[in-house]
Amino acid sequence: MSPLFERNQLSYPCFASSRSGASLVRGGLAVMVRLLVMGRFLVGVVFGADPELAAANAEARKSYDEKIVPFVETYCSSCHGEKKRKGGVSFQYALRSPGSPAFRKLWRDSAFNVKGEEMPPEEAQKQPSAEERKVFEDCVSGLKFLSPKDPGSFVIRRLTKIEYANTLHDLFGVDPEIARELPDEVAGAGYLNSLSPLLMEQCLTIANDVLHQIVSVEGAPPTPFEQQLFGDPPAAGTDMEPAARKAARLLARRAYRRPPSEAELDVLLQVFALARDHGQSYAGALRLMLKAVLVSPQFLFITPCGETAPEAEIVPLDDYQLASRLSYLLWATMPDPELSNLADEGKLHDPAVLSAQVRRLLGDPRSRALFDGFGAQWLGLDKLAAKTFEGEKFPQMTPAMRRAMYDEARLFFESLIHENRSLITFIDCDYSFLNETLATIYGLEKTVTGPEMRKVQLTDPNRGGILAMPGILATNSFPNRTSPVKRGVWVLEEVLGQQVPPAPPNVPALEKQDKQTVATLTMRQRTELHRTDPVCANCHKILDPIGFGLENFDAIGRWRDQDESGGAIDPAGELPGKLRFGSPSELKRIIAARADDLCRNLTEKMLAYALCRPLEGYDEIVVDQLTATIARDGYRMQTLITEIITSYPFTHRRTKE
Repeated sequence: MSPLFERNQLSYPCFASSRSGASLVRGGLAVMVRLLVMGRFLVGVVFGADPELAAANAEARKSYDEKIVPFVETYCSSCHGEKKRKGGVSFQYALRSPGSPAFRKLWRDSAFNVKGEEMPPEEAQKQPSAEERKVFEDCVSGLKFLSPKDPGSFVIRRLTKIEYANTLHDLFGVDPEIARELPDEVAGAGYLNSLSPLLMEQCLTIANDVLHQIVSVEGAPPTPFEQQLFGDPPAAGTDMEPAARKAARLLARRAYRRPPSEAELDVLLQVFALARDHGQSYAGALRLMLKAVLVSPQFLFITPCGETAPEAEIVPLDDYQLASRLSYLLWATMPDPELSNLADEGKLHDPAVLSAQVRRLLGDPRSRALFDGFGAQWLGLDKLAAKTFEGEKFPQMTPAMRRAMYDEARLFFESLIHENRSLITFIDCDYSFLNETLATIYGLEKTVTGPEMRKVQLTDPNRGGILAMPGILATNSFPNRTSPVKRGVWVLEEVLGQQVPPAPPNVPALEKQDKQTVATLTMRQRTELHRTDPVCANCHKILDPIGFGLENFDAIGRWRDQDESGGAIDPAGELPGKLRFGSPSELKRIIAARADDLCRNLTEKMLAYALCRPLEGYDEIVVDQLTATIARDGYRMQTLITEIITSYPFTHRRTKE
């Protein structure tokens, strides 16, 4: 599976953990607050007592020795072995460690190419029979059973900028724009879990801003939150610590999204005591304690609750962490009271309760976060706002047009969830969401007027679905023209989950072609000329037809019958299996027929996003199980999301390295 985002792929959150940090507290006090992160990165387990998995493991090992190794040595090693690595591909190390996650893509791509008769190449003297190809494909599928049952590396991650802002809003009612100065997450790296000194300083500044808005300073009229946050103050002359500890417990329960430990409360009480020692009033010391809460890892990170049994290697997530994992996945904010109450009652590990909560959260407007966080990256639309287009050629690409393109995809994605439609609708459908601005791309400006986005039935069979969506077509174009190659790669990788190897070095771009030679050629003819290079031919004969099938859409998604050269567009093509098409609508039907590939690919990508890590090892078995369940229910979108959230790796974690 391709990684998440910026690689034409989805971006995974990074996995580094920050263990400690310090902050200089302003207001006349220099207070060092020690930050503690609960949890570690944890690895390692075995199949245990599961007899079915143990039997599958033994069968996979036997099939590997008796079927895969001879096949590779007979048909593959001469070009992809130790001495020769054609296309940069070698089985040298994969043969030694067939169950290693490092070679998962290699085996899957090999099986795909053998099944599609792409490998061995036509010119190879030795060719496997149809039966040998089928056996190889089946045996490679079984290699996953060489991986032990394991929820995978457990990621304790920092809140993203959006999650942080939303959480502050839900906690204190402040405008999420209070966090606007924080840096955006780095594309391709996801949510960086390290806390740099600069980021820590920015969080402290934001904490000061929050306190200024919600807690009154000495002598000022009280804000609506004072008593609500801190409870009743102690009577004059009494011991303040019990009241302060009670206030700390209330604050930490909300901010940490789980009950605080006594050790965590002790840290906060140390801050309170230090403030009192420096002459602060009770309210002033509580204010400083709240500041310590807002810059603590327990607030900035999603952390486990309590300790686990020392002998346990894998445990279920505690209910509080499961509530947070669910809420931040679907809402990009902290659990609401209903979810928190269920965690308090210990009910979230009941599959029926958890599934009901998934449906409830998906029905809330805050579930837009799933598109903004996952969907936009999957479709590549997170890059659309900053993408450059030649102004003279495409003056229509205004900020308003880009917003409409983004919202079209978002509303379409959400419609599949809210109406519980089949995943196939992503490819083959007869509706979209337009406003007057975007309707000009569709040629529907006479029937769709006004700025409001609304659902529109489409009568043109070439339109509808993500393959023909203007924002996605534009994202996979160059600033001045279409790119059949980029569009073909996008469909293969992001829709069907097929990995396309990078272009070989020193292969010239189309722009380097002799201008006189190509002056009268269409984009298709120029691309076909480009792929006469035998180094490029194998990949391009699969991806180019898909790109040619979408050439009727220009660089920003408008329909056309002639390309930039004035030549007639020929969208016809053929895909492996002698699947021929002559229009975008026929191409869409072929892609839609690969429902299992679409389902598996989307399941892999969303599971990786939900877990905040790349998939590996036992995850492939999980994906098999999820895909089969989703397929039995008609590939429905809510089923996909629910199955991911109730899956073993989502609800469990390692406890030991």
